[in-house]
Amino acid sequence: MQSSRPTIAVVMPVFNEQEVLPETFARLQELFDRHPDFAWQACLVDDGSRDRSADLLERQAEKDSRFEAITLARNFGFQSALAAGIECAGEVDALITMDADLQDPPELIPELLQRWQAGSQVVLAVRRSRQETGFRRAGMELFHAVFGRLTDQQLTRNNAGTFGLMGRDALAAFRQLPERNRFFPGLRAWVGFEVAEVAYDRRERAAGQPKQSLRRLVRYALDGVFSFSRLPLRLVSYTGLVVALSGFALGTFYAVRRILGIEIAETGFTTLVTLVLFLGGIQLIGIGVLGEYLGRIYDEVKQRPLYLIKSRSGRE
Repeated sequence: MQSSRPTIAVVMPVFNEQEVLPETFARLQELFDRHPDFAWQACLVDDGSRDRSADLLERQAEKDSRFEAITLARNFGFQSALAAGIECAGEVDALITMDADLQDPPELIPELLQRWQAGSQVVLAVRRSRQETGFRRAGMELFHAVFGRLTDQQLTRNNAGTFGLMGRDALAAFRQLPERNRFFPGLRAWVGFEVAEVAYDRRERAAGQPKQSLRRLVRYALDGVFSFSRLPLRLVSYTGLVVALSGFALGTFYAVRRILGIEIAETGFTTLVTLVLFLGGIQLIGIGVLGEYLGRIYDEVKQRPLYLIKSRSGRE
């Protein structure tokens, strides 16, 4: 007989998290046991870890039938691992996405579920505070401050990351999005539906060091900007128009002075070099912006799969 309890899936990408996984398992099990009115399942995706993470996931899946271990063929990146977990979760009533390092506390999940049961199809966990410091934190805050102004429509709340919930309807809509260069918070917001927010304080990692390098974070930010905004292209056009008009006005000004005999000085070398370098820089910036868009178009045209699964164990 099929259970009438709502089915809730928790999806976590995992990459080199062997230090924190035992506590992650314990806190998820405690959550599942404390709320037996839901049918729980945890889809944990190993994204080509080089430590013992994959083995730990498989052992947990063997011990607890509520857990499923999915091992990808190599490191495809956080967004691809997240997409793999979402697809492998199957048909559920609600799906929760979060990081495995416990900076997103599993204890907040019941509050997300309450807002979902009250009628919201998308529930965002919004950070009141965060533990990152230095350049890493400054970059994150700058991105959240700028991203909302760059996008063609309001897509994300400030300080809302991966942690959140999607109901059945929002999840079905999300699964129709085929992008290869994925920015999960933007895609989740793009599908629409009723949105609720739950505020929380982001904690320090339970163990280990951050696995997302600065290079990957920058690429992630660029994916967000170029996937949801045409503003960089417009800025190049506007800049080109301003430079062209300025050049035309300046040329007209000096031509008139020459005709009237006011200007008799020879053409200055410094002025010429400055103008050439300025215009050349503007052109290179424009070509770079076009290259970012063309590169993403190239990835979409190839139609390669987002990920390849090496093995699955646990929940059938």
